[in-house]
Amino acid sequence: MDYIKIRFGNGIDFPESIEDVFRTISPMFSPHERSWKPQMDIYETCHEVIILAELAGVEKDDLEVEINQKAVRIFGKRLEFPRIEKATYRLAEIQYGKFERILFLPAPIDTDKVTASHLNGFLQIRLAKLPKDKVHRIEISDE
Repeated sequence: MDYIKIRFGNGIDFPESIEDVFRTISPMFSPHERSWKPQMDIYETCHEVIILAELAGVEKDDLEVEINQKAVRIFGKRLEFPRIEKATYRLAEIQYGKFERILFLPAPIDTDKVTASHLNGFLQIRLAKLPKDKVHRIEISDE
């Protein structure tokens, strides 16, 4: 699937909040429990939906995944890397703290057929789709 990038305005990226403005100036303006949003891809084949999340620095024990037939919730935290004392930061872009993403799925999935793996900073979740031709018959009573 090809993606089309649409950009509005004059091409200047504006910070999402005033905290983002000060965080780029100095990391000391960054609150300790800041939330962030990891990058994710969702793609599908005929039989499954695959989610790939970029979670560098997030330990497996600090990561949780919840699913239902229509959505996936991925949440956890990335602990801050120890800072070097008496260092002057010139750039501080790496985000730390808690994160949460709720992804709505493009097709209903079978929650009994889900696998997840965490390797080299990536979380991959494979979700089997429910068959479309599965019919549930309902008995009609005489009452």
